[in-house]
Amino acid sequence: MLVVLETERLVLRRFTESDVDNLVDLDSDPEVMRFLTGEPTPRAEIEDEVLPAILRDYRRGPAGRWAAHHRHGGEFLGWLALRPAEDGGVEEVELGYRLKASVWGRGYATEGSRALVRMAFAELGVRRVWAQTMAVNLASRRVMEKAGLRHVRTFHPHFDDPLPGTEHGEVEYELLRADWAAQAR
Repeated sequence: MLVVLETERLVLRRFTESDVDNLVDLDSDPEVMRFLTGEPTPRAEIEDEVLPAILRDYRRGPAGRWAAHHRHGGEFLGWLALRPAEDGGVEEVELGYRLKASVWGRGYATEGSRALVRMAFAELGVRRVWAQTMAVNLASRRVMEKAGLRHVRTFHPHFDDPLPGTEHGEVEYELLRADWAAQAR
């Protein structure tokens, strides 16, 4: 198990090919998928597309998506990510998280996100960390804010099959390296 980061309550490790069941379980919960696709991710898609893409990102650079486990007991909680640009570059990375609904409201997403933001700036030399979600996803927006990101825009992309709440738009948050350094003082 290649551990990438540890916090007070979390261990983030690289995914492996044996994580299919963890990802299927996570993406099978309608609450987890509510603001994403609105439906479970099919197992075949996880096996053939999602997991291979996660593993491919590891070969492209230091950023990626990591399995999150409870530090005491080892329970799989979901994942947290610093997604690199398509070329693997880490000048700008997208902060992301997807945790089991059964552990929502316990501060894990905030704890992991803060640690990843710190890693992005202090270790990876990132210039900008950004994240986005549906405007109506207030819990995710609170995590972004607690991790130090600030709202920069609301936008309205077109979707052929929009989810409930899409009419309120998407929001983007960011934290720039200089602002992080000022906060860290």
